[in-house]
Amino acid sequence: MKKNRNLLLIPHFNNPMGLSKSIMSIGKDEYLDILIVDDGSSKLKIDTNLIDSSKKFNGTIFYLFCKQNRGIEFVLNDGIDYALKNNYEFISRLDCGDLCDKNRFSIQEKFLDKNKNIALVGSYVKVVDEEDNFLFNIKLSCDPQEIKKRMKYKCMFIHPSIMFRSNIVNFIGNYPTKYKSAEDFAFFTKILSKFNGANIDQFLVTIEMNKSGISLTNRKIQSRSRVNILLDNFTFSFYSLYGLLKSYMLLYTPNKIVIKIKKIFFK
Repeated sequence: MKKNRNLLLIPHFNNPMGLSKSIMSIGKDEYLDILIVDDGSSKLKIDTNLIDSSKKFNGTIFYLFCKQNRGIEFVLNDGIDYALKNNYEFISRLDCGDLCDKNRFSIQEKFLDKNKNIALVGSYVKVVDEEDNFLFNIKLSCDPQEIKKRMKYKCMFIHPSIMFRSNIVNFIGNYPTKYKSAEDFAFFTKILSKFNGANIDQFLVTIEMNKSGISLTNRKIQSRSRVNILLDNFTFSFYSLYGLLKSYMLLYTPNKIVIKIKKIFFK
């Protein structure tokens, strides 16, 4: 049997029902393997029998169980190390509770096969609340050069929507661990310093915005980390200056106002 090319990384922490929901969204015609890395769950353990029984795609589910909670950046690096060790060509991401279009992974694989100059690809994303009520859409630029410019003041990829070539890790390294709650922005910034990235103009992922999510509960920490990322990659340009100003403003803006602004701009 031919080995699957893509490994999907799903970090898990105390959310087994969300994990099952995410896996059930993967289409039956998709070819991929999944690595679930449990970050030291303390209350709700993964029922591997339940998760395995929800599988309908063509592939295998693997598990890594961490003894203690270390944070998503360390979990993702464990996943990347596993992917490289097992010679996967592509690495994808998804978070517990988020949903995939039934053909998401085949669409992204075909895109990367066709566009050899692209190392990282994301997609348009729909955002819903915890009751699956629609909140807003996110449509980020699909143009590689425009993405590089805008990355100086905002993240141009939605983390659960990405797929990237595993071999780029040999050049840029794993997820940085010093930027708490902003490891994705730091990782994408490193990738785009040496490679090109793009987004597909299709809604391939639906993400859930919940009150206990990292981007809300740790938003102040995340905002400070983003400021540090921008400072570490600062250039004397309009985009860099604008990015710092915007990040400092967001640092002191309440969550409710941020969500309202996103609804206005993304609807």
